[in-house]
Amino acid sequence: MLTIGKSDASGEAPNGRRARLAVGEEGDVLGCALAGTWTTRTVADVDADMRAIEKRSGFKTLALDLSGIEKIDTAGAWLIDRLKEANRKRGVEVQVQGQSKITSILLDAVGEAARRNDDTPPERPPNIVIRALEAIGRRVYEMRDDFIAAMNILGATIRGAQMKLGRGHAVNPAAIFNQIDRMGVGAIPVVVLMSAIVGAIVAQQGAYQLRYFGADIFVVDLVGVLVLRELGVLMTAIMIAGRSGSAITAEIGSMKMREEVDALKVIGLNPIGVLVFPRLVALVIGVPCLTILANFAALGGGMMAAWLYSDIPPAAFIDRLRAAIDLSTIFAGLIKAPFMAMIIGTIASVEGMKVGGSAESLGQHVTASVVKSIFIVIILDGLFAIFYAAIEF
Repeated sequence: MLTIGKSDASGEAPNGRRARLAVGEEGDVLGCALAGTWTTRTVADVDADMRAIEKRSGFKTLALDLSGIEKIDTAGAWLIDRLKEANRKRGVEVQVQGQSKITSILLDAVGEAARRNDDTPPERPPNIVIRALEAIGRRVYEMRDDFIAAMNILGATIRGAQMKLGRGHAVNPAAIFNQIDRMGVGAIPVVVLMSAIVGAIVAQQGAYQLRYFGADIFVVDLVGVLVLRELGVLMTAIMIAGRSGSAITAEIGSMKMREEVDALKVIGLNPIGVLVFPRLVALVIGVPCLTILANFAALGGGMMAAWLYSDIPPAAFIDRLRAAIDLSTIFAGLIKAPFMAMIIGTIASVEGMKVGGSAESLGQHVTASVVKSIFIVIILDGLFAIFYAAIEF
């Protein structure tokens, strides 16, 4: 028999360390004796020779002797299976002998997997309508899961601020005041600045349009009602969602990544009571207070714009404002603030608890937290507007 394969520098292949292939032909029978180690590291030595046998013709039976194989893995089994299938497709009878039990099991598994892949037709991508419906269905199921998770967090929060699972403990004022300082006091500059700018823009644009009708003074009514009922609380909630909501998601998400949330459970602490409850309470207290400051800032900005653009002095602005608004106008906006705070805190906590073990997951959930919070806050504001109109408030 003729040995076909590669040898080392001495011309000899070390036994058991390389794949070896011996080929001999007698009549219509082509015999191949496989020996040595047929693994990922060694099959490259005989790959070219195996391919040459696949293209060889002039025989009707291929006899494979596997008794000399000392070690084999899926790479070697795949090479043997490829040789068998290439000859079977040409009508050559393949006979395998001398294989061990382990080699037989591996060859059967590799062959079955190869046949399954060959027999499975490539799936055609669904049309755009099916993909759109599938995306809608997935979003609906995600909304259901988020709603259940949010109700779980709200329920655990309302049930009590227990620090231990199953035990009632007093509220931790230090944690709550710390969060109020971070989310409320720390947000005062940006909320006041943005609200003042928005109030000034509304007053300037309103005065620009109303001067055509000689009704410049009604810009006070416009600014007062719009800021106190809608813009003050809405702008505050949007800024808190972008500032504090993202921070809550990032903090809880990073703790989830480092398995600190699981560690709290292991030592018997309730993660909702430790992480979520102080932040929700801080938001419920802080957002209404920030809304009051935002209202004053927006009215101040509108007053300055009316004075500079329409020559309406501050005294006249305040007198007209007292006639244009009442307590219902003020409370119409303030009533929304705690609900918006609960929504922002709950969504941020839910997204934080969903963070996986990668930085990419953290970024995705922080983005989702801000987007979802702003979207739901705007929807809630519209529902309040419809409700107020229905009860004539």
